[in-house]
Amino acid sequence: MKKRSSSNASRRSSTIRRRSENVRFDEFGFAVSKRKEQKLHHRSHDYSYPKLSSARVKELCELLSYWNGASFICKSQIERFLRMGIPPSLRGRVWKCLLNINGLRLTSDFNYQTCLSEVRGPLVDLGVSEYGILSAITTLSETQNDLGLNRHRSSSSSEHRYSVDDISLFRQIALDLQRSFPTHRSLMGESPEAIEGQAKLFRVLIAYARYNPQVGYSQGMSYIAAVLLMQLGEEEAFWALTALLDKSRYLAELFDLSVSKVQHQVKVFNQFLKHRKPQLFEHMESVGVLSVHFVMPWFLTLFTSLPCWDSVLAVWDLIFLHGLPAVFRTALTIIELLEPRLLGVHDEAAVLPLLLRVPVDVAGSPYTEKILLKKGDGSEQGKTGEKGIKRMDRGAQYTVFVPALWKTDVQDWELKCMNSLVLDDSQHGPKADSVPGAMSVLTRVMRMAQRYIFDPMGRQHAEEKTMPRQQSPGDVFQSRTSASLTQAQCQHSSSFSTSESRGEVKEAGPGERWRSPTHSTGDCRWQRSFWLWDN
Repeated sequence: MKKRSSSNASRRSSTIRRRSENVRFDEFGFAVSKRKEQKLHHRSHDYSYPKLSSARVKELCELLSYWNGASFICKSQIERFLRMGIPPSLRGRVWKCLLNINGLRLTSDFNYQTCLSEVRGPLVDLGVSEYGILSAITTLSETQNDLGLNRHRSSSSSEHRYSVDDISLFRQIALDLQRSFPTHRSLMGESPEAIEGQAKLFRVLIAYARYNPQVGYSQGMSYIAAVLLMQLGEEEAFWALTALLDKSRYLAELFDLSVSKVQHQVKVFNQFLKHRKPQLFEHMESVGVLSVHFVMPWFLTLFTSLPCWDSVLAVWDLIFLHGLPAVFRTALTIIELLEPRLLGVHDEAAVLPLLLRVPVDVAGSPYTEKILLKKGDGSEQGKTGEKGIKRMDRGAQYTVFVPALWKTDVQDWELKCMNSLVLDDSQHGPKADSVPGAMSVLTRVMRMAQRYIFDPMGRQHAEEKTMPRQQSPGDVFQSRTSASLTQAQCQHSSSFSTSESRGEVKEAGPGERWRSPTHSTGDCRWQRSFWLWDN
């Protein structure tokens, strides 16, 4: 049996080796596929990110040389450069500064190289090497099956330096390496560069699972670690992954051993979607598409399924600067650009692939058309033919998506308010708006915002995830008002629900209160959605 499996592994590796020969790669390292295969790989190679002048590049280098993460001036300056576009050659340095990798490494007692030395012991006992992932999968699968059949005997034996949990962890990571960016030169085929790239990714993920066993390893981490390795050295990528997954302002609220944290954030996004896009929210509910099926893959892989890699990197720049709110901003931007198409589709089988594999020509929305039809002087251009617009859309992904991303805003207090709504619903159940005296979504958001902004004790309670304080309808803001919540909204919030993005005001009818869907771990459609990607 082992001989047959090893021969199958060698046959597969030779096939991959032949496919990887004579392949051209674009400037970001992705294989340039034939036009007929681009839909399969869902990767566009027409990049349109802006190029900074030499003077701007020099200015950015000077900023990074005296970087101080605690300085407001430094952060405002780096945001200015992020809006202009970070040169690919400097992106690694920018990420290191934003994540404070050096500071984290100096203050931690964890030693990366020592951890790798400790991990190699069990790998040697198993006969597994990080430099042979395909054969490692076969060996780990067979060993796991053998231990499953002889669980009682293996549990009482102490001759090996590995456990069943170690084997399960090694095997899961090895399997995910085959799915993470299979068309990128650092992970594609069996070239020396790809073998080394897979080994680095394996080591980084194993080390993090040892560093933080409370989080361990979960699906999606391989995508994040792989992108970090494209920009940073191996140990730098490990500390960058640690900063992202451990700091609460980044992704600490998305990853855990179960999927409970990310499921909670999906419910938070549901509140945003219902509040900002009520028509689209109702349409998707009627079609039968739940947010968990597309938002969870977006969040767990940080939008690496977007077809244009320059847009993906711009999204990551923003996330490293602003943290978790930028994750929601990106998701809402995709929804904004896809809304016209989604409203025109009435079949679940068509809606879900559209969200999981965002089209390359996402710029073909009314928002994009308005940009394309404007001249440089601001005057409206003559009507462009449909074919002309489609030709311009091919390279307009960055120039449309990224400006839309910067226009979309999610405030930190707003995120906390939506989070409190979800916690309120999970503890006491959703309230129906048809009940007299029940609060609409907007009313509850406003009252939580008032507590968070103006009441220090209320802010503390919000951060401790407690129930919102009940207020009388006559309560008003005591000092200043937020730009997002005007005095007129305060007066009418008890009977009206408002869509900020559309500016529409309609009376809240019976049954419009969102009921939080229950997502059991048995519903694995979100897991299968990973397989729709072929990066």
